[in-house]
Amino acid sequence: MSRVALGFVETRGNTGAIQAIDAMLKTANVEFIKRVEVGSAFVTVIVRGEVGAVRSSVEAGAEAAAKVGEIVSTNIIPSAHEDVFELLGIEK
Repeated sequence: MSRVALGFVETRGNTGAIQAIDAMLKTANVEFIKRVEVGSAFVTVIVRGEVGAVRSSVEAGAEAAAKVGEIVSTNIIPSAHEDVFELLGIEK
């Protein structure tokens, strides 16, 4: 993957995050990177892949999580800079 996109879904609570991960991985060809407990019950799920796949997976993940909990935020970085990967502690 030369142009790697990153997708984020942040929820309040673990149940929504797990639902998001499940939907994201079933919807598109993306790679699950990590689940981060931010604090105060906020959980962020991160995936990577091609832009279209990441966009589809984030939309599906947010929809699934909203059915069982609260969505705080979603975000897609279409062509993430290598410093972003370093900041997140993941390989490009």
